[in-house]
Amino acid sequence: MKEAVEIEADAGAAADVADARMIARMRLVLATSAFLALFVHQTGQDDIYLDVGTRAVTSFYFCYSLVICALTEFFRFPWQRTKWVHWLDVFWYGLFLMPASGIHGFYFLFFFLAILTSSFRWGFEEGARVTVASIVLLAMSGIVHATEPEYSRLLMRATFLLALGYMSVYWGGSRLELRRRMELLRDVSRVSNPRFGVDHTVTQILEKTVHFFSGSSCILVLRDKHNGSYSMRIIKAGSSGQSLRAVPITIEAASPLMGVDENLVVAYSSPSWWRPVWLRKAGTYNIQSRRWTRSNDSACQMLAELLEARSFISAPLSVRQGHGRIYLLSSDHDLSRSDAMFFNYVGAQVFPVIGTIELLDSMASGAALRERQKFALDLHDTAIQPYIGLKLALSALRKKAAQDNPLNDDLDKIAAQATKVVSDLRRFAGTVRDGAHETEQMIVSTLKQQAANMRDFYGIEIDVQVEGKLGFADRLAAEVLNVVREGMSNICRHTFAQRGAVRLHCAEDCVRILIENEAGNSVSMNFVPRSICERAAALGGRAHVCRGLGGSTEVHVEIPI
Repeated sequence: MKEAVEIEADAGAAADVADARMIARMRLVLATSAFLALFVHQTGQDDIYLDVGTRAVTSFYFCYSLVICALTEFFRFPWQRTKWVHWLDVFWYGLFLMPASGIHGFYFLFFFLAILTSSFRWGFEEGARVTVASIVLLAMSGIVHATEPEYSRLLMRATFLLALGYMSVYWGGSRLELRRRMELLRDVSRVSNPRFGVDHTVTQILEKTVHFFSGSSCILVLRDKHNGSYSMRIIKAGSSGQSLRAVPITIEAASPLMGVDENLVVAYSSPSWWRPVWLRKAGTYNIQSRRWTRSNDSACQMLAELLEARSFISAPLSVRQGHGRIYLLSSDHDLSRSDAMFFNYVGAQVFPVIGTIELLDSMASGAALRERQKFALDLHDTAIQPYIGLKLALSALRKKAAQDNPLNDDLDKIAAQATKVVSDLRRFAGTVRDGAHETEQMIVSTLKQQAANMRDFYGIEIDVQVEGKLGFADRLAAEVLNVVREGMSNICRHTFAQRGAVRLHCAEDCVRILIENEAGNSVSMNFVPRSICERAAALGGRAHVCRGLGGSTEVHVEIPI
């Protein structure tokens, strides 16, 4: 997964470089045409192209465009991907209009390069700012240099610039918004992995949706079709990224949220200081008739006050276990009907996959339960019983030996170890048979027990630390345990270290595992933990070995979640 993200980032950077080169070439074409026009045009007594200011500005702009194009073609020029590029273009085109001849020429058309660049690369708002600035510069130069009969021409040019500029800005903003929406659909589809579990997948989808719409929170309410119970999830902006389980709620608590017809998409914005009450925006979209209609303002206003939101959008959901509604709330800006339509599209495309993940998860959990029960029985017959026989044999030998036998202490020690192994195996068999209910508690206790066994049997001190909340599914927890156990076993088999450490850190997007052992007295060979690398690769992660402080050996493992 991380490699795919890196490939997409490289592709995006390559596209930005290609766009920057294209813009630099078009800028050079415009500068060249303006520069050549100074010499190709027939000269005369009142020739506007003989103005000294126009010649100077055109010459300097041609040199500027040539330098920028050369830097963009042959070097990585990060400055080209900033907003200063189109604002410098606006500055240059304003200089074209400052001489007395500039207002009479064709230079005002150059503003469209800055308008197109800003709108298609930075969106509607930036393009609108550039358009307004261009019109202001055109108007200022016209007022200063134009005569009264030329005001009509100035008005026509300003209107022409405004009309085409607005169309360019609108289409550029739509293109950028469409790209953002495609990226959201790609991101929410990528997290749909059965290995992560339903709770983690739903949490990630809601968090990405809240971030995309710049909302304050997202509420998901579902009704189970089998028993009629209701459950709710609430994700707030800036949450920790940990998986949230569904919380059961009563019918009374769910009725205000589920009272909307299941065929309606709702968009509502409360009145603000600049918008009177009669201009509040409230509408519903009927999925069957495919039409927007004005909704009941009072009902939407009551729902907004209940949710403590300035604006909200809502869409119906249909999943395998039932149906429900999803709400996106905003406390500082309005959500439009276009946002509501895309919000409904995201829910219709993504949440049916949740039902498939839930089905696969239940099938895998049932198969794992049966496999655990079978494994627990096999473990009792093949491992525990022989250790019990060994323990009884050692006890018989101890009783048979004389009191002054020098092997009595060794026999007692081996018998104690056998007793401990039997106890550990029985506890392990019970855990395997019943399953782990608390993932974090199970991981911590298992690792500490493993470290205690290594200290008692091999005399190696292993420090176990867990940072952050381990909020991932049981099957992923089992894979993490296997990786750590393999690393601890490697410390015993392949090093002379007497101390080691295990660090588990659960970040927002991955689990980081650090297995470290101190430097031994002898120089150790370069060692590649093949089993750990293969396990990490199978989980979509990676592992590598490096030297730590003091010459220690560190194995770093990253597993995406």
